[in-house]
Amino acid sequence: MCVVAAVVAALAAVLLPATSAYAASGGTVRDGLSRPDYSYADAIREAVWVDTGRDSDGDGRTDRVAADIVRPREAAAAGRKVPVIMDASPYYSCCGRGNESQTKTYDAQGRMVQAPLFYDNYFVPRGYAVVLVDLAGTNRSDGCVDVGGPSDIGSAKAVVEWLGGRATAYTSRTGTRTAAAGWSTGDVGMIGKSWDGTIANGVAATGVKGLRTIVPISAISSWYDYYFQQGAALYDSGPDWLSDYVESTGARTRCAAVQEAIVNGAPRSGDWTSFWSERDYTRHAGKVRASVLAVHGMQDLNVRTKHFGQWWQALAAHGVERKVWLSQTGHVDPFDYRRDAWVATLHRWFDHYLLGVRNGIEIEPAADIERAPDQWSTDRAWPPSGTEPTRLSLRPGSTPGLGVLGRTPAAPGSTEAFTDAPQRGEEDWAAAADTAGPDKTVFSTGTLTGALRLSGSGTVTVTASASTTSAHLSAVVVDLGPATIRNFLGAKEGITDLATRSCWGASAPGDSACFRDTSADTVDVTRTVVSRGWADLGHAASARHGRPLVPGRAYAATITLAATDHVVPAGHRLALIVAGTDAGLLEPPGSTPAVTIDLARSSALLPLSGSLPGAAHSGR
Repeated sequence: MCVVAAVVAALAAVLLPATSAYAASGGTVRDGLSRPDYSYADAIREAVWVDTGRDSDGDGRTDRVAADIVRPREAAAAGRKVPVIMDASPYYSCCGRGNESQTKTYDAQGRMVQAPLFYDNYFVPRGYAVVLVDLAGTNRSDGCVDVGGPSDIGSAKAVVEWLGGRATAYTSRTGTRTAAAGWSTGDVGMIGKSWDGTIANGVAATGVKGLRTIVPISAISSWYDYYFQQGAALYDSGPDWLSDYVESTGARTRCAAVQEAIVNGAPRSGDWTSFWSERDYTRHAGKVRASVLAVHGMQDLNVRTKHFGQWWQALAAHGVERKVWLSQTGHVDPFDYRRDAWVATLHRWFDHYLLGVRNGIEIEPAADIERAPDQWSTDRAWPPSGTEPTRLSLRPGSTPGLGVLGRTPAAPGSTEAFTDAPQRGEEDWAAAADTAGPDKTVFSTGTLTGALRLSGSGTVTVTASASTTSAHLSAVVVDLGPATIRNFLGAKEGITDLATRSCWGASAPGDSACFRDTSADTVDVTRTVVSRGWADLGHAASARHGRPLVPGRAYAATITLAATDHVVPAGHRLALIVAGTDAGLLEPPGSTPAVTIDLARSSALLPLSGSLPGAAHSGR
């Protein structure tokens, strides 16, 4: 216990503000929570433009990025400093934030009226400032969007530096009157979903001083893995399309050179380039000083859980304090699927890391996992104790195309084969898991006698030859058995909107704290895809350079599976499907190959605990 206490004390010294910022600001704490002591209606609303020190658009002057601020007037009047919750986004004018796609609105003086989401409504009365930053090249900011690169990350980092007194800001976009952040403690927490959360990851990976915590929701950890997996293209467009989508009209006219650099740096070949290295935040996880509260939908097919899994592992390798929420949803904010618990958790998290409130959240279970719609469990560590990487072999069954997943290795010379069918995907394959077909091979266990839990990121090694010069591989893990799950393939990816609203914080004219309620959108299924991964066989030898295949030659590719946490109940079976193009998720290769798998040199390595696969499936 003495060792544990010493570790907790050491972590607190690093991660908590040097003094209790909340006590200094005159706020009150009751039952371990900051109280809404400040008026939201009277809050100061202002905008500054922070000098990034970069001239990304080449106009001869350094870029300034807009930061819209809402902060307690009473604290300012008393000369008391407050910490900051910051969301840096490219979406504040083009696309909106949250379930209701809210955008920033402004009054005649250019001050923000509507701040998207609930952060300002809820946290400003509790003694925080909320700062919403327009990334470079978007909305009211100068510069160019470079999709997770130095301009994106540098523009948000500059605001963190300004809040700590180490950068310069101005009261207007082009003027010379400076603005100081003397009202800020310099302690910052960054939060955001999708691209916003990605920026939080990227800024944390710079090791910037003053960034105490980040809350990345459905966030990217390496931009290569957003567009490709192991050489296989996941979209039919590149980051140049995305930058053009979010850039302001003015930025589009002056950022042609940056657009060209994006196109040249991100070839559609799937090769790894320096462009991608610059946007791989996992490489710099050792610089992260902030604690991390990560949130991800395990069925997020936009920002897939590979991003969370590799970020989590990189942070763990460097001892970064972290927690995670994993839901059954797709690309959805926890405010829209577990609102009460999320607001309470976020409140305590920010209170602890930004206000210095010692509420014990840092020693509570590390993981909240959604097991079934609205049914959650916790684990002290993640992956949980007892999880072991388990090697499972693939071997033929009694029917071609329907093999066995188990402990016994395949005999040398054993093979299975499929022909790529780009119009079919993982849901088609899973629905026909017990039916032989030319477009896939299925390997399944016998019926489980006890629950089997997958927790973490696995791999599948496939040794295969193709009949043509190009081939893609998909590896899909499936729970074969009935269940009620969130409808992650539905229009709202696992939630449905209700007619009612609930309020979270205080409202003001033009900025309501009341948001549309939601409930779980569920569906009854007989099979559930729980993890997937893809690879281009031509990149098997090198991620940096793909090569045309020699027809008939065997190549070994180890496919990384997306992180997951799923319990396969007793009475179900676990299956691994190996196929070609995963329709709707993977772009097809340049040919339509027949692929032969060498089973004796292929296997799955899965993070398992509980009842391991038992008797061989008959392969009917």
